[in-house]
Amino acid sequence: MKYLLARENSEVLAQLAWSNVLVAFDFDGTLAPIVSNRDDARMRHSTCGFLVRICNLYPCAVISGRAQSDVSTRLGGATVKYIVGNHGLEPGSGLDAFEVDIGKARKILGSELAEMAGVELEDKRYSLAVHYRRSRNKRAALAKIVSIVENLPVPMRVVLGKQVVNVIPKRAPNKGDALMELRAAEHADTALYIGDDVTDEDVFELDQPGRLLTIRVGEAATSAATYFVRDQSEVDRLLSKLIRLREKRSGT
Repeated sequence: MKYLLARENSEVLAQLAWSNVLVAFDFDGTLAPIVSNRDDARMRHSTCGFLVRICNLYPCAVISGRAQSDVSTRLGGATVKYIVGNHGLEPGSGLDAFEVDIGKARKILGSELAEMAGVELEDKRYSLAVHYRRSRNKRAALAKIVSIVENLPVPMRVVLGKQVVNVIPKRAPNKGDALMELRAAEHADTALYIGDDVTDEDVFELDQPGRLLTIRVGEAATSAATYFVRDQSEVDRLLSKLIRLREKRSGT
């Protein structure tokens, strides 16, 4: 991985700003800092201002693990053109079938996890998230959660996040699928995507040379992203740079 904001990589963003590009973000850990209570997640005032401005200069998307209706309320009035929830499957086709499968999984998980202290089941209608941040024995909690999910009677995809196990219908599209669909809908030549978590690897692992720029929040040797910024606070620097470059292109 290469540090995107290093001087030697300045031309990467400059070329991008002159292109027909779709700019896409994850939400938690990318646009907003990670917080202990997920309901408290908010963008900083500075990030919100930058997002408002960047949405006026580029077609933008937010592709989040949150439900679409949830993340929509957290964007501070920015005119984000595309808002995708539930790890890439919402909105989309097959939602009724996914909801049925999740309903079956929710019933079993709710029963199996009821006695596990510090573990919370979040129902996002088309996917589930099992949070174990408050568990006293996180390793044992994680192992048990994964074991229960793997033995569900309906096939589910397990995606591990930051002290959370995401439970997603096996047949559902992922964030990579969603981004490719949005890029095609926008008739964009390329796309930029920035994310911070394991679910974002579905984008980072896409083989799209010259058509996709991938950026991870936080350097990680195991990530497939090409570039990184050091931490979530540097997202503001990235947004500011993209704004300046686009305004320079348009002469504003």
